[in-house]
Amino acid sequence: MQVDGSVTSVTWIPTDVFKKMLKLGMDLKLGHYDEAPPLKVNGLPALEELRDADRLRMGNHLAGRAEFVDGVPVKAEYTGGSVVGSTRTGIGAAGVTFAGVPMPMIQREPEFGPDAVRFVQTVGGRTGVPLPRKVARPPYVQWHAPIAWTTLALTVYADGRSEGELAGASVFPRHWIYDRDGAVCAKSGLIDTQNWLVNSYGDATPWGEQDSPAIVSAVESELEHQLSHALMSAGKKPHIEESPEGTVVARQGEPGSSLMILLDGILAIDVDGELLSEVGPGAVMGERAILEAGVRTATLTAKTPVRIAVAEATEIDLTALEKLAEGHRREES
Repeated sequence: MQVDGSVTSVTWIPTDVFKKMLKLGMDLKLGHYDEAPPLKVNGLPALEELRDADRLRMGNHLAGRAEFVDGVPVKAEYTGGSVVGSTRTGIGAAGVTFAGVPMPMIQREPEFGPDAVRFVQTVGGRTGVPLPRKVARPPYVQWHAPIAWTTLALTVYADGRSEGELAGASVFPRHWIYDRDGAVCAKSGLIDTQNWLVNSYGDATPWGEQDSPAIVSAVESELEHQLSHALMSAGKKPHIEESPEGTVVARQGEPGSSLMILLDGILAIDVDGELLSEVGPGAVMGERAILEAGVRTATLTAKTPVRIAVAEATEIDLTALEKLAEGHRREES
């Protein structure tokens, strides 16, 4: 019996993720942010289309095929691939595009279990635009840009199932994960630009045999995705707030009249001291306080450093909020 499986990642740069000099560089069009990837990405051809449309920095498509005899794996092979995007700048009258520089793809030998095979594939690269900076290790200065990467793992089972995961990743930029059906199923939860700038080169990468564990969050609903995209793309942008780990962003029972969109990090949601869930980038919160009595119905605590967009009720489609509230109601489930 032959079983195929796959898992895919798309790496991209969200809007306004940089600070200080890097943000200034983006404002001067020395680089560009990316439009959020689609909610459906079907394999390598879709990654190539996103690359050609300049909508990703890197794509990792881990596909594996295993043959089983009487439920025992006897043969396995990789069947996927990767793409690396480019950096578009506003230099010159027509602008200049610098092709990305890919790292050699790492494919570990398939691991055979009693009834399954596990594949692990790392894809990475850096921009073709130099990024001179001070770093944490000798020679204490780097000319080339840091390396971004994803390490995907795929387990293929004798009964036809397959499971994919983000086993490791650079802490910059954002990575979205797609299942074998092409649906987005997880996201990297935290961007740490400063850490990436000073550490992600040489030995501190998978090519130096050092990976970084990924903080992964669940995917928000399609309605949340649409609402957050609409608010972040509107003429009047929401106010952005940053809070360190441990901050109580909203407290149950206190007044509240704004909608919150989690841009980066992980928030814990609890009611009456009981943890209900943890949410990651893209989650929309606070809609019930707007629609009902103007009081927060849950406490939100930063599990990591967080960046939150805060939008006032006057900027929001109340019909969309009502639908969102029907789907949430975490406090009653």
